[in-house]
Amino acid sequence: MQANAFHKMLLLLPLAFYQSTNGMEWNYLKNGKDWEDLCSTGKHQSPILLDTKTAHKLVSPPITFWNYYKLLKRPFYIRNNGHSISLDIPVTSNGRKPFITGGRLKGRYFADGLHFHWGSYKSPGSEHWINKRRYDAEIHIVHRNEKYKNIAEAVRHKDGLAVVAIMVSIVRKDNAKSTPLSKLMEAVVRVPIENSNATLFGQSSLDQLIGGVKHKDFFTYEGSLTTPLCDETVSWIVFTEITTVTISSVSKFWLLRDHWGNRLINNYRIVQGLNDRTVFYRTARSSKS
Repeated sequence: MQANAFHKMLLLLPLAFYQSTNGMEWNYLKNGKDWEDLCSTGKHQSPILLDTKTAHKLVSPPITFWNYYKLLKRPFYIRNNGHSISLDIPVTSNGRKPFITGGRLKGRYFADGLHFHWGSYKSPGSEHWINKRRYDAEIHIVHRNEKYKNIAEAVRHKDGLAVVAIMVSIVRKDNAKSTPLSKLMEAVVRVPIENSNATLFGQSSLDQLIGGVKHKDFFTYEGSLTTPLCDETVSWIVFTEITTVTISSVSKFWLLRDHWGNRLINNYRIVQGLNDRTVFYRTARSSKS
């Protein structure tokens, strides 16, 4: 598949997607080690190792989440695309799109989609590491710069995308309260194979879908998409507060099947070199807000 066709596909599915490039299909069997002919060859690749001790202190406004607390228009649609579980983010009940501002972002970035990365019953599966730890799973919310009409256009520009990442940790509780996030994760049993879709009813906000984490402390750096073609057009915002879910919720992901019918597990890319990039770390204490 040529790059133009790839970008057209993003119009239909702006999250983690299935792609074939020049007849070669990609998968996570080697966690991206074999993507040399599929990915960009630049030096601003993602994910990376993040460390609060070595990151540069960032004094800036917090990330402001607009319409994140408004109920989203229902229903939601989830899809198994052979590489991840994806959710297109609808407008809110009042017809407005959730978006973010603040931090090092210039302008507004609209939330277009959400997807997951996870491990297996043997190992954790977040893409980013924080302070030498890999978490059980990672949620990505893909935002596009308001200057661009869709993801396909945004991915062609250095300031095109902003991805918010939230780490997920498993808690072993039998009586944990059901949340919108846990309900979403448990619903993936309804999309067991590639290209299967399901409709989710019920109401929740985008903030509830990511576990209601606090938004004060975060890392930010310039990087890439973590799936082919790995375009270097992403401003990453990785929050340090962790959201928790039960093992019964996360374990539903381990039952899914990929494009080849194999178990869809460990769908994370290996960490990439920093290559002299600056990683910033913003805390409420350092920014006094």
